[in-house]
Amino acid sequence: MHMLYDSDTYSVTHMLANDAPADTAWDGKATSRSASTSATPKLTLARHGFEIVDKRAGKEVYLDGSWAELFQMHISAWQQNTPTQEEVEDTLEQYAELAQNPVVVH
Repeated sequence: MHMLYDSDTYSVTHMLANDAPADTAWDGKATSRSASTSATPKLTLARHGFEIVDKRAGKEVYLDGSWAELFQMHISAWQQNTPTQEEVEDTLEQYAELAQNPVVVH
């Protein structure tokens, strides 16, 4: 998990998927260490995403899949051409409109 942006209005966190176990091949199938090993590790789909928190509204949205890819394109563009804080906040506001989950602190 990496904090990418934090202001009085928004915060953006890049959520990284867990690494696959060392004995798991790229195709998702377990490779056995010995012939006597019969247990297959339970695998889950690794998904990266972005959490955007609208601090004013107290809501958050989690972007994954195609939404995360679209947001990653914005981040790449920001790395090429440094935006103003207002430009960043305007973009985050568009994504924050998707937010429906209240922020819950554990």
